[in-house]
Amino acid sequence: MKVLTFQGGARKNGNTATILGWIEKELTGAGHDVQSVTLQDKNIKGCLACMKCKDKPEAVGCIQQDDAGELLESMVNADLVLFTSPLYFWGLAGPLKSFIDRTYSLYVDYHKPGHASLVEGQRQALLVTGAGPYDNNAEPVFTAFSRLQKPHMAIHAGDLFIGSCTTPDQLGDDIKKQAIEFARKIVG
Repeated sequence: MKVLTFQGGARKNGNTATILGWIEKELTGAGHDVQSVTLQDKNIKGCLACMKCKDKPEAVGCIQQDDAGELLESMVNADLVLFTSPLYFWGLAGPLKSFIDRTYSLYVDYHKPGHASLVEGQRQALLVTGAGPYDNNAEPVFTAFSRLQKPHMAIHAGDLFIGSCTTPDQLGDDIKKQAIEFARKIVG
């Protein structure tokens, strides 16, 4: 399976990156082709809502000249996309949020009979880490993500929240085990 991971957080050795590393190692070890992208290293502008991307629904298109176009092409060609982020103020980190907004270009005619998507049938999953608990904290991110699969016409492969994070060296074997189980789950 061709797997694409998007690391939304800024810390390349932070909690999210550490857990993602365990997941990617498990996926690679199981024979999956894993491509990892750190969004903080990319130039991704916010969606302009200009609708130009809807002019050619059979292809990824945007009038903006940044890294999002290439990343969206990679996303279209993946069987599984894993979005990852630390929790920032009850939401996703900015780079991941901006990229997800740009996935608007991947589908047309949402809520209409001609609804089509370039990622139809793709498996999509979400990993979020945070210092606090899930309740009254992380649930809006997971609600929004679960709604994303409808316009994408994608399969919600799973989600994982790891709360009470402090530093990566404090992530124990129980969290590593959760990460490995999550990796196995999301590939189906």
